Amino acid sequence: MMFARGETNDVSSISIYVVCDLRWRSRTAEVGLEKMLSIFLKIAFSSPTLWFFSQFILLYVVKVRTSFPNPAMDTNENIINRASRKRSFSVNHHQIPSTKKRVVLGELTNSENISLTQSSDNKENLKPVSKLGQAENGYGVEEYVKSDHYASLGSIQNNKILNAPLIYQHLRLLEIEEKRRPLPNYMEKVQKDVTIGMREVLVDWLVEVAEEYKLVSDTLFLTISYIDRFLSSHSLSRNKLQLLGVSSMLVASKFEEISPPHVEDYCYITDNTYTKEEVVQMEGDLLKYLNSELSNPTPKTFLRIFIRAAQEDSMSSCPSFEFLSWFLVELSLLDYSCLRFLPSMVAASAIFLAKFTLQPEKHPWGLAMQFYSGYGPSELKDCVLAIHELQLNRKTSSSRAVREKYSQNKLKCVAALPCPSEVLDSYFEETDE
Repeated sequence: MMFARGETNDVSSISIYVVCDLRWRSRTAEVGLEKMLSIFLKIAFSSPTLWFFSQFILLYVVKVRTSFPNPAMDTNENIINRASRKRSFSVNHHQIPSTKKRVVLGELTNSENISLTQSSDNKENLKPVSKLGQAENGYGVEEYVKSDHYASLGSIQNNKILNAPLIYQHLRLLEIEEKRRPLPNYMEKVQKDVTIGMREVLVDWLVEVAEEYKLVSDTLFLTISYIDRFLSSHSLSRNKLQLLGVSSMLVASKFEEISPPHVEDYCYITDNTYTKEEVVQMEGDLLKYLNSELSNPTPKTFLRIFIRAAQEDSMSSCPSFEFLSWFLVELSLLDYSCLRFLPSMVAASAIFLAKFTLQPEKHPWGLAMQFYSGYGPSELKDCVLAIHELQLNRKTSSSRAVREKYSQNKLKCVAALPCPSEVLDSYFEETDE
Protein backbone atom coordinates (compact mmCIF):
# COMPACT_ATOMS: atom_id res chain seq x y z
CA MET A 1 0.00 0.00 0.00
CA MET A 2 2.99 2.27 0.49
CA PHE A 3 3.14 3.73 -3.01
CA ALA A 4 4.36 7.20 -4.01
CA ARG A 5 1.82 10.04 -4.18
CA GLY A 6 3.13 11.38 -7.45
CA GLU A 7 2.74 8.05 -9.22
CA THR A 8 -0.92 7.57 -8.30
CA ASN A 9 -2.69 10.72 -9.46
CA ASP A 10 -4.97 8.60 -11.58
CA VAL A 11 -8.09 7.88 -9.52
CA SER A 12 -8.69 4.50 -11.15
CA SER A 13 -5.18 3.28 -10.26
CA ILE A 14 -5.63 4.37 -6.66
CA SER A 15 -8.99 2.60 -6.48
CA ILE A 16 -7.50 -0.67 -7.69
CA TYR A 17 -4.78 -0.58 -5.04
CA VAL A 18 -7.26 0.44 -2.37
CA VAL A 19 -9.74 -2.28 -3.28
CA CYS A 20 -7.06 -5.00 -3.37
CA ASP A 21 -5.60 -3.93 -0.06
CA LEU A 22 -8.89 -3.34 1.75
CA ARG A 23 -10.42 -6.59 0.54
CA TRP A 24 -7.80 -8.48 2.50
CA ARG A 25 -7.96 -6.12 5.48
CA SER A 26 -11.74 -6.27 5.63
CA ARG A 27 -11.60 -10.04 5.96
CA THR A 28 -9.07 -9.74 8.77
CA ALA A 29 -10.92 -7.02 10.65
CA GLU A 30 -14.41 -8.24 9.74
CA VAL A 31 -15.35 -4.73 8.56
CA GLY A 32 -17.55 -4.11 5.53
CA LEU A 33 -15.48 -3.42 2.38
CA GLU A 34 -17.67 -0.59 1.17
CA LYS A 35 -17.55 1.31 4.47
CA MET A 36 -13.76 1.14 4.78
CA LEU A 37 -13.32 2.13 1.15
CA SER A 38 -15.53 5.21 1.52
CA ILE A 39 -13.65 6.34 4.64
CA PHE A 40 -10.31 5.88 2.98
CA LEU A 41 -11.21 7.75 -0.20
CA LYS A 42 -12.60 10.71 1.73
CA ILE A 43 -9.35 11.01 3.64
CA ALA A 44 -7.05 10.39 0.70
CA PHE A 45 -8.60 12.76 -1.81
CA SER A 46 -9.76 15.59 0.45
CA SER A 47 -6.29 17.08 0.51
CA PRO A 48 -2.95 16.10 -1.08
CA THR A 49 -1.26 16.81 2.22
CA LEU A 50 -3.31 14.15 3.99
CA TRP A 51 -2.47 11.44 1.46
CA PHE A 52 0.62 10.23 3.26
CA PHE A 53 -1.06 10.33 6.69
CA SER A 54 -4.17 8.57 5.44
CA GLN A 55 -2.18 5.40 5.00
CA PHE A 56 -1.15 5.40 8.68
CA ILE A 57 -4.70 6.27 9.70
CA LEU A 58 -6.01 3.29 7.75
CA LEU A 59 -3.47 0.92 9.28
CA TYR A 60 -4.33 2.23 12.74
CA VAL A 61 -8.08 1.74 12.17
CA VAL A 62 -7.52 -1.77 10.91
CA LYS A 63 -5.30 -2.66 13.85
CA VAL A 64 -7.73 -1.25 16.42
CA ARG A 65 -10.70 -2.91 14.68
CA THR A 66 -8.95 -6.23 14.67
CA SER A 67 -7.95 -6.13 18.32
CA PHE A 68 -11.12 -4.59 19.74
CA PRO A 69 -14.19 -5.29 17.60
CA ASN A 70 -16.84 -2.63 17.87
CA PRO A 71 -20.15 -4.11 19.04
CA ALA A 72 -22.04 -1.43 17.17
CA MET A 73 -20.71 -2.76 13.88
CA ASP A 74 -21.78 -6.35 14.62
CA THR A 75 -24.76 -6.31 12.34
CA ASN A 76 -26.90 -9.39 11.85
CA GLU A 77 -25.13 -10.07 8.59
CA ASN A 78 -21.72 -10.10 10.25
CA ILE A 79 -22.93 -12.32 13.06
CA ILE A 80 -24.41 -14.80 10.61
CA ASN A 81 -21.22 -14.86 8.56
CA ARG A 82 -19.06 -15.55 11.58
CA ALA A 83 -21.44 -18.21 12.84
CA SER A 84 -21.46 -19.95 9.48
CA ARG A 85 -17.68 -19.96 9.39
CA LYS A 86 -17.55 -21.47 12.85
CA ARG A 87 -20.06 -24.14 11.90
CA SER A 88 -18.17 -25.07 8.78
CA PHE A 89 -14.99 -25.47 10.74
CA SER A 90 -16.78 -27.58 13.30
CA VAL A 91 -18.09 -29.88 10.56
CA ASN A 92 -14.66 -30.24 9.04
CA HIS A 93 -13.24 -30.88 12.45
CA HIS A 94 -15.62 -33.82 13.01
CA GLN A 95 -14.71 -35.28 9.65
CA ILE A 96 -11.13 -35.84 10.74
CA PRO A 97 -10.58 -39.64 10.81
CA SER A 98 -10.68 -41.02 14.29
CA THR A 99 -7.60 -42.68 15.67
CA LYS A 100 -9.68 -44.95 17.91
CA LYS A 101 -8.47 -48.52 18.11
CA ARG A 102 -10.27 -50.87 15.73
CA VAL A 103 -12.51 -53.46 17.33
CA VAL A 104 -11.43 -56.95 16.44
CA LEU A 105 -14.06 -59.29 15.07
CA GLY A 106 -14.09 -61.50 18.13
CA GLU A 107 -15.02 -58.57 20.36
CA LEU A 108 -18.14 -57.64 18.45
CA THR A 109 -21.26 -58.23 20.49
CA ASN A 110 -23.89 -60.67 19.32
CA SER A 111 -27.59 -60.85 19.97
CA GLU A 112 -27.01 -62.92 23.10
CA ASN A 113 -25.33 -59.89 24.67
CA ILE A 114 -28.51 -57.84 24.57
CA SER A 115 -28.90 -56.15 27.91
CA LEU A 116 -31.65 -57.83 29.88
CA THR A 117 -31.05 -56.00 33.13
CA GLN A 118 -34.17 -54.63 34.72
CA SER A 119 -34.75 -53.15 38.13
CA SER A 120 -35.59 -55.51 40.94
CA ASP A 121 -38.65 -53.43 41.74
CA ASN A 122 -40.07 -54.09 38.29
CA LYS A 123 -39.50 -57.83 38.70
CA GLU A 124 -41.40 -57.88 41.96
CA ASN A 125 -44.31 -55.88 40.65
CA LEU A 126 -44.70 -57.67 37.32
CA LYS A 127 -46.42 -61.03 36.96
CA PRO A 128 -46.23 -61.64 33.22
CA VAL A 129 -48.89 -63.65 31.48
CA SER A 130 -48.04 -63.51 27.78
CA LYS A 131 -50.87 -63.52 25.25
CA LEU A 132 -48.78 -62.78 22.18
CA GLY A 133 -49.02 -66.38 21.09
CA GLN A 134 -52.80 -66.10 20.96
CA ALA A 135 -52.77 -63.32 18.33
CA GLU A 136 -54.83 -64.02 15.28
CA ASN A 137 -52.96 -65.26 12.24
CA GLY A 138 -54.52 -62.56 10.11
CA TYR A 139 -52.58 -59.81 11.83
CA GLY A 140 -49.33 -58.50 10.41
CA VAL A 141 -47.03 -56.28 12.47
CA GLU A 142 -48.64 -52.98 11.47
CA GLU A 143 -52.18 -54.27 11.86
CA TYR A 144 -51.32 -55.91 15.16
CA VAL A 145 -49.74 -52.75 16.53
CA LYS A 146 -52.80 -50.74 15.52
CA SER A 147 -55.25 -53.32 16.84
CA ASP A 148 -56.91 -53.47 20.23
CA HIS A 149 -54.85 -56.56 21.03
CA TYR A 150 -51.65 -54.54 21.02
CA ALA A 151 -53.27 -51.58 22.74
CA SER A 152 -54.32 -53.82 25.63
CA LEU A 153 -51.02 -55.67 25.72
CA GLY A 154 -49.83 -53.64 28.70
CA SER A 155 -52.90 -54.48 30.77
CA ILE A 156 -52.73 -58.16 29.81
CA GLN A 157 -49.06 -58.52 30.70
CA ASN A 158 -48.74 -55.74 33.25
CA ASN A 159 -46.39 -53.96 30.83
CA LYS A 160 -44.05 -56.96 30.78
CA ILE A 161 -43.19 -57.15 27.08
CA LEU A 162 -43.26 -53.37 26.74
CA ASN A 163 -40.48 -53.18 29.34
CA ALA A 164 -38.36 -55.72 27.50
CA PRO A 165 -35.57 -54.69 25.11
CA LEU A 166 -36.94 -53.25 21.88
CA ILE A 167 -35.32 -55.95 19.78
CA TYR A 168 -37.20 -58.59 21.79
CA GLN A 169 -40.49 -56.76 21.30
CA HIS A 170 -39.78 -56.58 17.59
CA LEU A 171 -38.96 -60.30 17.33
CA ARG A 172 -42.10 -61.27 19.21
CA LEU A 173 -44.20 -59.24 16.79
CA LEU A 174 -42.43 -60.69 13.76
CA GLU A 175 -42.95 -64.29 14.77
CA ILE A 176 -46.74 -63.96 14.78
CA GLU A 177 -46.93 -62.64 11.23
CA GLU A 178 -48.93 -65.01 9.08
CA LYS A 179 -46.44 -64.97 6.21
CA ARG A 180 -43.65 -66.05 8.56
CA ARG A 181 -45.54 -68.95 10.10
CA PRO A 182 -46.02 -72.40 8.52
CA LEU A 183 -49.42 -74.02 8.72
CA PRO A 184 -49.45 -76.43 11.68
CA ASN A 185 -51.50 -78.92 9.62
CA TYR A 186 -50.13 -78.48 6.11
CA MET A 187 -49.47 -82.20 5.77
CA GLU A 188 -53.20 -82.86 5.99
CA LYS A 189 -54.41 -79.80 4.07
CA VAL A 190 -51.83 -79.23 1.34
CA GLN A 191 -49.55 -82.22 0.81
CA LYS A 192 -50.74 -85.31 -1.00
CA ASP A 193 -47.53 -87.24 -1.61
CA VAL A 194 -45.23 -86.05 1.20
CA THR A 195 -45.74 -87.54 4.66
CA ILE A 196 -44.73 -86.60 8.21
CA GLY A 197 -42.18 -89.41 8.25
CA MET A 198 -40.55 -88.11 5.06
CA ARG A 199 -40.20 -84.69 6.61
CA GLU A 200 -38.52 -86.17 9.68
CA VAL A 201 -36.04 -88.11 7.52
CA LEU A 202 -35.26 -84.96 5.52
CA VAL A 203 -34.65 -82.86 8.66
CA ASP A 204 -32.43 -85.57 10.15
CA TRP A 205 -30.39 -85.70 6.92
CA LEU A 206 -30.06 -81.90 6.81
CA VAL A 207 -28.61 -81.97 10.33
CA GLU A 208 -25.89 -84.26 8.98
CA VAL A 209 -25.31 -81.97 5.99
CA ALA A 210 -24.93 -78.97 8.30
CA GLU A 211 -22.36 -80.91 10.32
CA GLU A 212 -20.54 -82.03 7.18
CA TYR A 213 -20.14 -78.49 5.88
CA LYS A 214 -19.69 -77.01 9.39
CA LEU A 215 -22.61 -74.63 9.03
CA VAL A 216 -23.84 -72.53 11.94
CA SER A 217 -27.02 -73.67 13.63
CA ASP A 218 -28.87 -70.55 12.47
CA THR A 219 -28.52 -71.85 8.91
CA LEU A 220 -30.14 -75.14 9.91
CA PHE A 221 -33.08 -73.45 11.65
CA LEU A 222 -33.69 -71.07 8.75
CA THR A 223 -33.55 -74.03 6.36
CA ILE A 224 -36.28 -75.90 8.20
CA SER A 225 -38.34 -72.71 8.41
CA TYR A 226 -38.13 -72.22 4.63
CA ILE A 227 -39.10 -75.86 3.99
CA ASP A 228 -42.18 -75.79 6.23
CA ARG A 229 -43.37 -72.46 4.90
CA PHE A 230 -42.93 -73.55 1.28
CA LEU A 231 -44.73 -76.84 1.89
CA SER A 232 -47.57 -74.92 3.53
CA SER A 233 -48.55 -73.48 0.15
CA HIS A 234 -47.05 -75.79 -2.50
CA SER A 235 -48.00 -79.42 -3.02
CA LEU A 236 -44.75 -81.26 -3.74
CA SER A 237 -43.98 -84.73 -4.99
CA ARG A 238 -41.79 -86.90 -2.79
CA ASN A 239 -38.97 -87.06 -5.34
CA LYS A 240 -38.62 -83.26 -5.12
CA LEU A 241 -38.55 -83.08 -1.33
CA GLN A 242 -34.80 -83.49 -1.05
CA LEU A 243 -34.36 -80.91 -3.81
CA LEU A 244 -36.36 -78.45 -1.73
CA GLY A 245 -34.19 -79.31 1.26
CA VAL A 246 -30.84 -78.59 -0.40
CA SER A 247 -32.18 -75.48 -2.15
CA SER A 248 -33.49 -74.14 1.17
CA MET A 249 -30.12 -74.78 2.81
CA LEU A 250 -28.39 -73.08 -0.12
CA VAL A 251 -30.48 -69.94 0.40
CA ALA A 252 -30.08 -70.02 4.19
CA SER A 253 -26.31 -70.53 3.98
CA LYS A 254 -25.97 -67.58 1.61
CA PHE A 255 -27.81 -65.49 4.18
CA GLU A 256 -26.01 -66.72 7.32
CA GLU A 257 -22.58 -68.04 6.36
CA ILE A 258 -19.40 -66.14 5.66
CA SER A 259 -18.24 -68.72 3.10
CA PRO A 260 -21.34 -70.69 2.07
CA PRO A 261 -21.05 -73.94 0.11
CA HIS A 262 -21.49 -73.69 -3.64
CA VAL A 263 -24.34 -75.13 -5.67
CA GLU A 264 -22.06 -77.92 -6.83
CA ASP A 265 -21.45 -78.91 -3.20
CA TYR A 266 -25.15 -79.41 -2.63
CA CYS A 267 -25.46 -81.39 -5.83
CA TYR A 268 -22.58 -83.58 -4.68
CA ILE A 269 -24.10 -84.17 -1.23
CA THR A 270 -27.21 -85.58 -2.93
CA ASP A 271 -25.00 -87.98 -4.89
CA ASN A 272 -25.78 -85.89 -7.98
CA THR A 273 -29.43 -86.84 -7.82
CA TYR A 274 -30.21 -83.32 -8.96
CA THR A 275 -28.41 -81.17 -11.49
CA LYS A 276 -27.11 -77.68 -10.86
CA GLU A 277 -29.89 -76.24 -13.02
CA GLU A 278 -32.57 -78.00 -10.98
CA VAL A 279 -31.15 -76.69 -7.70
CA VAL A 280 -30.92 -73.15 -9.07
CA GLN A 281 -34.48 -73.38 -10.42
CA MET A 282 -35.83 -74.50 -7.05
CA GLU A 283 -33.81 -71.78 -5.36
CA GLY A 284 -35.52 -69.21 -7.60
CA ASP A 285 -38.96 -70.63 -6.83
CA LEU A 286 -38.22 -70.47 -3.11
CA LEU A 287 -36.94 -66.89 -3.26
CA LYS A 288 -40.00 -65.87 -5.24
CA TYR A 289 -42.28 -67.42 -2.63
CA LEU A 290 -40.37 -65.76 0.23
CA ASN A 291 -40.40 -62.48 -1.68
CA SER A 292 -36.65 -62.36 -0.91
CA GLU A 293 -37.43 -61.73 2.77
CA LEU A 294 -34.92 -64.20 4.18
CA SER A 295 -34.70 -63.03 7.76
CA ASN A 296 -37.03 -64.79 10.15
CA PRO A 297 -37.03 -65.28 13.93
CA THR A 298 -36.39 -68.93 14.79
CA PRO A 299 -36.22 -70.78 18.12
CA LYS A 300 -32.44 -70.30 18.06
CA THR A 301 -32.94 -66.53 17.88
CA PHE A 302 -34.93 -66.50 21.12
CA LEU A 303 -32.80 -69.18 22.74
CA ARG A 304 -29.80 -66.85 22.79
CA ILE A 305 -31.80 -64.22 24.66
CA PHE A 306 -33.25 -66.68 27.16
CA ILE A 307 -29.90 -68.34 27.85
CA ARG A 308 -28.47 -64.94 28.64
CA ALA A 309 -31.31 -64.33 31.08
CA ALA A 310 -31.09 -67.80 32.63
CA GLN A 311 -27.34 -67.48 33.19
CA GLU A 312 -27.99 -64.95 35.92
CA ASP A 313 -28.56 -68.08 37.97
CA SER A 314 -25.25 -69.74 38.96
CA MET A 315 -26.60 -73.19 38.07
CA SER A 316 -27.43 -72.09 34.54
CA SER A 317 -23.98 -70.66 33.88
CA CYS A 318 -22.37 -74.06 33.29
CA PRO A 319 -21.59 -75.10 29.69
CA SER A 320 -23.79 -78.20 29.99
CA PHE A 321 -26.87 -76.04 30.46
CA GLU A 322 -26.27 -74.13 27.24
CA PHE A 323 -25.50 -77.24 25.18
CA LEU A 324 -28.49 -79.06 26.64
CA SER A 325 -30.74 -76.16 25.64
CA TRP A 326 -29.39 -76.33 22.11
CA PHE A 327 -29.95 -80.07 22.00
CA LEU A 328 -33.56 -79.82 23.10
CA VAL A 329 -34.45 -77.04 20.70
CA GLU A 330 -32.88 -78.95 17.79
CA LEU A 331 -34.89 -82.02 18.74
CA SER A 332 -38.03 -79.95 18.24
CA LEU A 333 -37.09 -79.51 14.57
CA LEU A 334 -37.73 -83.21 14.00
CA ASP A 335 -41.25 -83.16 15.39
CA TYR A 336 -43.92 -81.98 12.98
CA SER A 337 -46.33 -81.41 15.88
CA CYS A 338 -44.06 -78.66 17.27
CA LEU A 339 -45.05 -76.41 14.37
CA ARG A 340 -48.11 -75.35 16.33
CA PHE A 341 -45.86 -73.57 18.86
CA LEU A 342 -44.31 -70.17 18.35
CA PRO A 343 -40.49 -70.10 18.10
CA SER A 344 -40.23 -68.10 21.32
CA MET A 345 -42.33 -70.70 23.14
CA VAL A 346 -40.16 -73.56 21.85
CA ALA A 347 -37.03 -71.73 23.04
CA ALA A 348 -38.56 -70.99 26.45
CA SER A 349 -39.67 -74.61 26.82
CA ALA A 350 -36.15 -75.82 26.01
CA ILE A 351 -34.78 -73.60 28.79
CA PHE A 352 -37.46 -74.88 31.16
CA LEU A 353 -36.62 -78.51 30.39
CA ALA A 354 -32.85 -77.98 30.51
CA LYS A 355 -33.08 -76.47 33.99
CA PHE A 356 -35.41 -79.26 35.05
CA THR A 357 -33.00 -81.91 33.75
CA LEU A 358 -30.02 -80.49 35.62
CA GLN A 359 -31.89 -79.71 38.86
CA PRO A 360 -35.16 -81.70 38.96
CA GLU A 361 -35.78 -80.86 42.60
CA LYS A 362 -35.92 -77.12 41.94
CA HIS A 363 -38.70 -75.19 40.23
CA PRO A 364 -37.30 -74.47 36.77
CA TRP A 365 -39.34 -71.38 35.92
CA GLY A 366 -39.01 -68.63 38.48
CA LEU A 367 -40.09 -65.02 38.31
CA ALA A 368 -36.92 -63.94 36.54
CA MET A 369 -37.52 -66.22 33.55
CA GLN A 370 -41.20 -65.30 33.49
CA PHE A 371 -40.19 -61.66 33.44
CA TYR A 372 -37.65 -62.00 30.65
CA SER A 373 -39.56 -64.44 28.43
CA GLY A 374 -43.10 -63.20 28.93
CA TYR A 375 -44.36 -66.76 29.47
CA GLY A 376 -45.82 -68.22 32.63
CA PRO A 377 -45.14 -71.90 33.42
CA SER A 378 -48.72 -72.89 32.67
CA GLU A 379 -48.44 -71.51 29.14
CA LEU A 380 -45.39 -73.67 28.45
CA LYS A 381 -46.90 -76.94 29.63
CA ASP A 382 -47.92 -78.44 26.28
CA CYS A 383 -44.67 -77.48 24.57
CA VAL A 384 -42.51 -78.67 27.45
CA LEU A 385 -44.23 -82.05 27.52
CA ALA A 386 -43.87 -82.43 23.74
CA ILE A 387 -40.10 -81.77 23.87
CA HIS A 388 -39.81 -83.98 26.95
CA GLU A 389 -41.23 -86.85 24.91
CA LEU A 390 -38.57 -86.23 22.29
CA GLN A 391 -35.85 -86.08 24.92
CA LEU A 392 -36.85 -89.47 26.32
CA ASN A 393 -37.31 -90.82 22.76
CA ARG A 394 -40.66 -92.31 23.67
CA LYS A 395 -41.76 -92.11 20.05
CA THR A 396 -38.88 -94.48 19.15
CA SER A 397 -37.77 -92.25 16.32
CA SER A 398 -35.17 -93.59 13.91
CA SER A 399 -33.58 -90.14 13.57
CA ARG A 400 -30.11 -90.22 15.09
CA ALA A 401 -28.26 -87.21 13.71
CA VAL A 402 -29.18 -84.77 16.49
CA ARG A 403 -28.42 -87.28 19.27
CA GLU A 404 -25.11 -88.24 17.71
CA LYS A 405 -24.19 -84.59 17.30
CA TYR A 406 -24.80 -83.84 20.98
CA SER A 407 -23.11 -87.03 22.14
CA GLN A 408 -19.72 -85.55 21.30
CA ASN A 409 -17.30 -84.58 24.04
CA LYS A 410 -17.00 -81.04 22.73
CA LEU A 411 -20.72 -80.63 23.42
CA LYS A 412 -20.43 -82.24 26.89
CA CYS A 413 -22.37 -85.36 25.79
CA VAL A 414 -25.61 -83.66 26.86
CA ALA A 415 -27.68 -86.11 24.79
CA ALA A 416 -26.76 -88.82 27.29
CA LEU A 417 -27.77 -86.88 30.39
CA PRO A 418 -30.50 -88.66 32.40
CA CYS A 419 -33.84 -86.92 32.71
CA PRO A 420 -36.74 -87.70 35.06
CA SER A 421 -39.52 -89.55 33.33
CA GLU A 422 -42.22 -87.15 34.51
CA VAL A 423 -42.45 -83.39 35.02
CA LEU A 424 -44.36 -82.55 38.18
CA ASP A 425 -47.61 -80.69 37.66
CA SER A 426 -46.61 -78.31 40.44
CA TYR A 427 -43.85 -76.97 38.18
CA PHE A 428 -46.48 -75.63 35.81
CA GLU A 429 -48.06 -73.53 38.52
CA GLU A 430 -47.20 -69.93 39.27
CA THR A 431 -44.38 -69.37 41.73
CA ASP A 432 -43.21 -66.40 43.79
CA GLU A 433 -39.56 -67.48 43.76
